[in-house]
Amino acid sequence: MRTLLLLSTTLFLLVSPLRAQEYVAEPEVIRSGDGGDTITGVVFEDRKRTGTYDKEDPGVEGVLVSNGRDWARTGPDGRYNLPVRDDMDLTIVQPSGWRVPTDERFAPQFFYVHKPGIGYDLRFGGLPDTGPAPARVNFPLIRDGAADEDFSCAVMGDPQAYSNEQIGFLRDGVVSDIVEADLGSGDCLILMGDVVGDDLGLLDRALEVTGAAGVPQWPVFGNHDIDFDAQSNDDKADTWRRVVGPTSYAFEKGNVLFVNLDNVVYPCGEVDVALGRSHCKSGREPSYNGRLTDAQLDWLGGLLSRVPDDRRIVISTHVPLVSFVDASSGKHQTDGVSRLYDMLEGRDALSLSGHTHTLENHAPGQHYEGWSETVGAGPLPFRHIIVGAASGAWFQGDFNTFGVPEALQRLGAPPGYLHLSFDGARYEETYRGMRMAPDRGQWVGLNTPAFRDWFTAIMEWRDQPAAERDAVPPRSINDLSDTRLLVPEDFSRGVWLTANVWAGSAETTVQAELPTGDTLTLKRTQERNGERQRVGAQWADPFATARQLSVARKAYESQSSDERAQGIQVFRGESIGPTPPGPQIHVATRSMHLWRAKLPELPQGGHVIPVTSTNRHGRTYTNKITIEVRAQRPPRYWRDDVWE
Repeated sequence: MRTLLLLSTTLFLLVSPLRAQEYVAEPEVIRSGDGGDTITGVVFEDRKRTGTYDKEDPGVEGVLVSNGRDWARTGPDGRYNLPVRDDMDLTIVQPSGWRVPTDERFAPQFFYVHKPGIGYDLRFGGLPDTGPAPARVNFPLIRDGAADEDFSCAVMGDPQAYSNEQIGFLRDGVVSDIVEADLGSGDCLILMGDVVGDDLGLLDRALEVTGAAGVPQWPVFGNHDIDFDAQSNDDKADTWRRVVGPTSYAFEKGNVLFVNLDNVVYPCGEVDVALGRSHCKSGREPSYNGRLTDAQLDWLGGLLSRVPDDRRIVISTHVPLVSFVDASSGKHQTDGVSRLYDMLEGRDALSLSGHTHTLENHAPGQHYEGWSETVGAGPLPFRHIIVGAASGAWFQGDFNTFGVPEALQRLGAPPGYLHLSFDGARYEETYRGMRMAPDRGQWVGLNTPAFRDWFTAIMEWRDQPAAERDAVPPRSINDLSDTRLLVPEDFSRGVWLTANVWAGSAETTVQAELPTGDTLTLKRTQERNGERQRVGAQWADPFATARQLSVARKAYESQSSDERAQGIQVFRGESIGPTPPGPQIHVATRSMHLWRAKLPELPQGGHVIPVTSTNRHGRTYTNKITIEVRAQRPPRYWRDDVWE
């Protein structure tokens, strides 16, 4: 019987062809004696799909197995042998053409976690003492449903649900889009970290909800998935390892090697201070730093030495290797990136990350001020994509028609997910905005004098200390006059036609067709040649900021007895409001994917201007903006004088 999962207003129907490919099992752990210095086992074809190794099950040769430091490759009989480490994640690399089992949440089961007790309790349970190392761990595989060289992966950044309410937003928003994308059992979902927002008790439900996509989901460990009461970096992911699995591992699909790396060091300390991370000094509140450790890079080096040169290498980390929005921050970029670049030299590589709640598509060769100063990264050796956030700007925006916060991200893109389509080692990236048509990929707007005055007034108010400013912002969305109705004075002061191309990159071109028959070429506001960020009213996205600077949901208030239902509750239960409508915490005051051109003065009357962006794969997005040009601005509101 088909399984029907009904949650709130969203209906998830996992259809029978997909269910027929389910393979629920786990590695077979055989315990005997007191453990030893080595661990062995067999990687086998699980023909009966029981997860239990039978003599009739053939071994699978050539599978990579690791204890988190050392590597082994299975022999003709599928057997491996590795040293036991006191604290280790014993993992296999899912080989191309094969598939590891999953649990009921579609979380892949390719590992065994071994760790003695840590001697203190963790808030969310941590990882119980696993006892002596087992005598053998056998890893099952099947061929059915394994992807060939053509497959797709949905890549979801920062679900970051701080509450069960926000898991509902996630379910009815981006997860619904992925379910409707109808991925097959040979496809995958990659969760780019911050699966939850600090409350690790939500992890299991969050994974059940994202598992509604019905494909194996491979999670990355994020800085909000930490045991914050852990006393060392070795213990910071103990609850994650119990509920989810390893924090650093690899798997193959088709001609691609995916490597998910934990680059969140917590609590950071002396090593990080030596790199200039003053927030990691002893005596301060424990914090994290984005860093790849020498041990991780040694492990990765061992893996890469065993992988054919023709494999595409996809490195997934939560904290970006580098980013535009946080270009001057060491904490929010990755120390150790130079060594990683050296290791990947000559390889076809791609970096995926989350963390910043931005969508950033960085082409090879580009760089921004701050990268070399903070983490020693110059022009990029390969493409880096920060994939956006499923939670957008932390679920803070006004509700859309689906009852989910609009919550446009820090650079103005909507919440959503990145869709990667692979053909061999080649790939094509497409960003899909939450609950929007697949052919939508940009915002088009007008940056007018009225918009700039409105924007500046609110931002000046926002930048004042909260205790010193008026509780009511100087402007709301009601004070922003019609930006698509222009008068000659607007043109004399400057009107820019803008296109915020969500996944736009250096290769993207944007053009507009004017009513005069001329073609207007829009230019990117950031040249990506080492310059600093351009910030302010003339560099902002007028479409996104008009929605970000006057969030009405802050004012929602009722006579119910539920105090926590008043205003908005965000992050760790902090309340915003009830208060007059005002800006989100983060606003698209800058962007690395905004194009603009100065609009020439047009004749009076109505005009339609098609704006078309073309990405590096030749895909186009066209939106038409309708504007009016009048000799003078007509009265805005109801004309009482006509009725006197």
